[in-house]
Amino acid sequence: MNGVANLSLAAQSRFGKIAFVDLAAQQRLIREGVEKRLKAVLDHGRYVAGPEIEELEEKLADRSGAKAVVACASGTAALIIPLLARGIGPGDAVFMPAFTYNATANAVLITGATPVFVDIDPTTFNIDPADLERRIEEVRVKGSLTPRAVIPVDLFGSPADYRRLSKIANREELFMLADGAQSFGGLLDNRSVGDLAPATATSFFPGKSLGAYGDAGAILTQNMDDREIWESIRWHGTDSARKNSVRVGFNGRLDSFQAAVLLEKLDIFDDELVARRQTAAIYNERLSKVGAPQRHVEGAVSGYGYYALRVINRDQVASSLQNMGIPTAIYYSTPLHKMPAFEGYAPDGGLPETEKVAADILSLPMHPYLT
Repeated sequence: MNGVANLSLAAQSRFGKIAFVDLAAQQRLIREGVEKRLKAVLDHGRYVAGPEIEELEEKLADRSGAKAVVACASGTAALIIPLLARGIGPGDAVFMPAFTYNATANAVLITGATPVFVDIDPTTFNIDPADLERRIEEVRVKGSLTPRAVIPVDLFGSPADYRRLSKIANREELFMLADGAQSFGGLLDNRSVGDLAPATATSFFPGKSLGAYGDAGAILTQNMDDREIWESIRWHGTDSARKNSVRVGFNGRLDSFQAAVLLEKLDIFDDELVARRQTAAIYNERLSKVGAPQRHVEGAVSGYGYYALRVINRDQVASSLQNMGIPTAIYYSTPLHKMPAFEGYAPDGGLPETEKVAADILSLPMHPYLT
């Protein structure tokens, strides 16, 4: 989820209260374990850089196939840190979809680089590799920016087409940073999110499929050399002794309490993932004749951070569902290139497929505790 208010989104139906994301049911299941882990933090008193951080990083690496993991303060920090580490900044073009949460573009702009918006595939809702190639060529022809990076977004949990994207990134010498904020647990060709790109940023905001009880995130890498510099940047750019500043950094640390919560949730994550996929299968079967559920690229299995489909008369459908006691949400009704903060980067002619999908996209309740 992208706002605390949304976490309580629920409605009363004839079947009882239906939650869009049900954190209360999950907490009842794990509360004893969470309290035990939080008590351990209180006992050792290392509220920052406690042993839970390293334990979490090791378990996330084992779960994802990443060579190393650096836990950090948020999903946004997880995007900023690798870009800074690569020296991406003013004069650099970073290609990304406009159909995503604003954190993706904010991270690029904070580094001083320029976001170049790319259209999406209207069935997968993810970045369109063919349009990416067109945008890269446009930037090279204009000559005012240097193509440096691409940030695919695994929207709603569905991995982007990393097979095609990797070929483009390698050919064009672009750093590829996957935005896996919604896709932890997803797969492509039996490889987990975290093992699909050189670097992957993910978010553990409370409403995510693996969520903390506050802001949290992590960066997953396939290059062990990344770890040291990422750890430095998240701690104000200091050296390993944390005494001297050796590069520009900021406070991007994850606190021990949030790591403790995530460790307890990791124990039930795979079971919850099975339940999410079972719910998605029911949705797909029963709704495919009245809407267009998100399609996944061949070989991909979604982590189902959210469930989304395209429907005609979206707003009317959402209102009718609300009246029946079924909460819904819209991600995203306004593409980034249409927002005041980013409209100066809107491409000539707009992004036709992005704008069409934004007009009819709808998300339904998705969590492991739906009956």
